[in-house]
Amino acid sequence: MKNQAQEMETMPPAAVAAEVRQGAMWIRLNRPDAMNALTPEVLGGLDQALNDAEKNPDVRAVVLTGTGRAFCAGADLKYVRSQSDLDLDGPRRFLDTVLATMNRLDSFPKPVIAALNGLALAGGLELVLCCDLVLAVRGAKIGDAHANYGLLPGGGGSVRLPRIIGATRAKYLLFTGDFLTAEELMEAGLVNQVVAPGELETATQALVDKIAAKSPLGLRRMKALVDDGLQQPIETALRLELLASEVHAHSADLREGLLAFEEKRSPRFTGQ
Repeated sequence: MKNQAQEMETMPPAAVAAEVRQGAMWIRLNRPDAMNALTPEVLGGLDQALNDAEKNPDVRAVVLTGTGRAFCAGADLKYVRSQSDLDLDGPRRFLDTVLATMNRLDSFPKPVIAALNGLALAGGLELVLCCDLVLAVRGAKIGDAHANYGLLPGGGGSVRLPRIIGATRAKYLLFTGDFLTAEELMEAGLVNQVVAPGELETATQALVDKIAAKSPLGLRRMKALVDDGLQQPIETALRLELLASEVHAHSADLREGLLAFEEKRSPRFTGQ
């Protein structure tokens, strides 16, 4: 009989690895041999990590990254094909799960940072589109790629991409299936910062440190104002902003911020 240690050694690594460190939940897609392609296990692991991050007050931001040479190459097409062979409705159920996870990431109440360690294609790009901020290693390739295999986006790519980089650029990526570099997509407004490969984690942690020093309540409300405001006429969005500011004026974090300014010290925010 195998002892417990031997059994643990033979267990496959988790499809998603998550750990809390220095103010952030680091969520790492962990299928490097498959370029971190999306499967139900990956999506389930991502959902669980987000649940844990939302409940943990020590988590001020979430970092989403990958293991190996890819951030995420999209859906695992071998898995999708196997489901299609078993059940014609199998791919649809998988896409429903993909979209639910994307929407969960998109609406997550804390700031989410994508740290692109390499390729981000198709569903990988759709993950990126659901994040608030994006850092990428120099030369990382990013693209939609669905058209290359006769597929359509199913995780929001055709909806979110044009809202971020504009319809013309989005249609180019969607229609051609081409990959662009992180530098090119920084110019288009998708990527915030491009760094050397060995500096990705350091640069990401520096950004986390800046965010972690801010009011969690203020950031949550600010994120909601931006996301909701983009879906509203300007006049409505401005009214929502004013109402939110009036409510926020009664928060402990706002009072702490003003007091810290008066006392010439760094504020100590509690998220209340």
